Amino acid sequence: MTPNPPLRWRISPLLGISLLLHAVLPALVLLAPHTWAWALAALAANHLLLTLTGLWPRSTWLGPNWTALPAAAAARNQIALTIDDGPHPQVTPQVLDMLDAYGVRATFFCIGEHAARYPALCREIAERGHAVENHSQHHRHHFSLMGMAGLKREIQAGQATLAAITGRAPQFFRAPAGLRNPCLDPVLAACGLRLASWTRRGFDTRTAQPEVVAQRLLRGLRPGAILLLHDGNCARTAAGQAVILAVLPTLLQAAAAAGLRFVTLADALPALPAIACMEGGVG
Repeated sequence: MTPNPPLRWRISPLLGISLLLHAVLPALVLLAPHTWAWALAALAANHLLLTLTGLWPRSTWLGPNWTALPAAAAARNQIALTIDDGPHPQVTPQVLDMLDAYGVRATFFCIGEHAARYPALCREIAERGHAVENHSQHHRHHFSLMGMAGLKREIQAGQATLAAITGRAPQFFRAPAGLRNPCLDPVLAACGLRLASWTRRGFDTRTAQPEVVAQRLLRGLRPGAILLLHDGNCARTAAGQAVILAVLPTLLQAAAAAGLRFVTLADALPALPAIACMEGGVG
């Protein structure tokens, strides 16, 4: 197993403007002290915008973010099922059996420490034809508040854990709760990882009604969609069943009836522009 080569990192327009403001406004205040209130207000507004952008999981303003599969995959009627926060010793095996029964391949965003606790189960995910991707080592609640060094430690630890268990370095990263900050994009580029969020999510960690979760996922379902469910930290029905297990049959049957085919995120990688694989980035 070899690590992913770094990807070329390009500063996003929003971050470029932010850096320009931080360079120009202090100089402006030195030259024209009476502008200090205006400059301070502009910097505060800029920081607020950066914060709100980081709180928007599907945003692309801080850098590339897979909110849907590439157009070529959508043209092939492909969609992706992504499953977060596992592996879970009771839920994940049942999910795997259900996916096998429907002939579906999914992408599991695993937490490194969970994978280390259940390495055989993590390997089984990969051995049964699914993709194991990086969901950080510890799934810290304050992940989006970390600086570049902290993000790098957390992401590289998850990368090393999952690669050692499965023999394959993850190619995608999903931030805990989808929240991030401007430091994340250059770290991912250096690690050879692509950020992936989702097109639709079921909020199945908070909603215990499977029919509501299924409705959220199926509303407007179309080719190219990336769907999000959870095998770890999942809500439970009144009968004590993990919501994902109650939702999957409805979801998988509806997708099949619509002529949609599930693929892993890695299956869609050949459709990416060649520039995405150029080396570079930050050290």
